[in-house]
Amino acid sequence: MKLKDRVAIITGAGSGQGKASAKLFANEGAKVVIVEWNEENGKSVEQEIIQDGHEALFIKTDISKEEDVINVVQQVMDTYGKIDILFNNASVGFSARSKYKMAQVQDTPLEDWNSIIGINLNGAYLMCKHILPIMIKQKGGNIINNSSMNGLIGVTGADAYTAAKGGVVALTRVMAVDNGKHNIRVNCICPGAIDTPMIAEVLEDATVAKNFAAGPLGRVGKPEEIATAALFLASDDSSYITGLIMPVDGGWSAV
Repeated sequence: MKLKDRVAIITGAGSGQGKASAKLFANEGAKVVIVEWNEENGKSVEQEIIQDGHEALFIKTDISKEEDVINVVQQVMDTYGKIDILFNNASVGFSARSKYKMAQVQDTPLEDWNSIIGINLNGAYLMCKHILPIMIKQKGGNIINNSSMNGLIGVTGADAYTAAKGGVVALTRVMAVDNGKHNIRVNCICPGAIDTPMIAEVLEDATVAKNFAAGPLGRVGKPEEIATAALFLASDDSSYITGLIMPVDGGWSAV
């Protein structure tokens, strides 16, 4: 029960890494707030957690819209009176290719660029903007951002995604510096290829799947492996860690 009685907000908790983290955090005693724009997925995860005997609250949200974020924070404070953990996990990537063009800079429409940045970077900013004052008032809190290996090394073909994820890395560092004096820790996970709905379609291509599994461990990761990394950063096990940029990529970035 590493998170007993703590209130944890997880964005994008309706599937993939967010869902795995929501279930693990709940199993470790947290009251989990599922922030998700897909109502069917969000309600499903909420019910799974409740059926397992834990506490969960689903709030349908578009994190790129400030009014939606304000609503989330107000609902959580009205329900629980505090916010201990924020896991900025929500993101759009390859699975959104039918909606947004994933391409190099010169081939990316401005509208798509702005939308991808709006969700992947601005969403994290907006959540932090409205939750940090609460954590400061509480004299403590814990923020985990989910970036990507794209935020650390050059991965071609999705430049708006890469720019946003690089921004998340930089934002993590500056928030860690700014908020340590308030007993607020801010850390970042950089997943490699994880077997989630976001990349399920591209994993069907044998060549792409082989490239994704080219790291020392020779495979793609599991959502639960990101969840356990998030749990470590959310718990007191990492009490002296802030500003960390943690690759969880099977060693891919070491090659």
